Amino acid sequence: MSLNPEPFEPVRLEFYAGKLFTGQDIRGTDKSFDDLQQSYQIAILAKERFFPDEVFFHTFEYYDPIRRMSLNGRSRIITLELSKLEKVIEKPIKEMDLHEYWGIYFRYLTDKTKREKINEIIAREEGIAMASEVLMTISKDEIERARLMSEYKYELDTQSRIVTAKRQGRAEGRAEGRTEGRQEGRAEGETTKAFTIASNLISLNLPLETIVTATGLTREEIENLRKK
Repeated sequence: MSLNPEPFEPVRLEFYAGKLFTGQDIRGTDKSFDDLQQSYQIAILAKERFFPDEVFFHTFEYYDPIRRMSLNGRSRIITLELSKLEKVIEKPIKEMDLHEYWGIYFRYLTDKTKREKINEIIAREEGIAMASEVLMTISKDEIERARLMSEYKYELDTQSRIVTAKRQGRAEGRAEGRTEGRQEGRAEGETTKAFTIASNLISLNLPLETIVTATGLTREEIENLRKK
């Protein structure tokens, strides 16, 4: 689940989709590529809108964009944008399709005012009913696997945010340094770059020590930025 999708979200989704698909073991004398199972990377984009249209459900696969021909491969990227469900929740349950069932389930599962509709969806859709049962019976091993994967994703996400902020800061610092055309201008550009990076990382709510390490600024300078 991604609460606030990052600018690098498409590449992030592609990375994890590839990791899921290639993580299958088909080694052995009795195995072939045809034994690869379908893999689905499902991204639940919870708060901010990501795609510009009003459609909450998208599915992506490899295809030739010029001739509109699908590769018919076995990996898919599926996105659910929960922020686009305000109108869908007003529909009668019997008028919703399967994708809307799942979207409403994820969006309003903990909303007590929508409990009646959620229960009706669970009663109508076997897959969602099974998902609800799984949530109640997750084993300790499964919880540990999920925890490790969550830590792995957090590490990569944090690293990507820092690098993105640094690159943005370098670009802005170089532009300002070129405009000045003097040593003072370059020095000021470097300072501006560090503060720009720090501001970007502050907006991502990263820990203070992480920002200090990434920018080289002092704790006091960063605290002053946070107050602005």
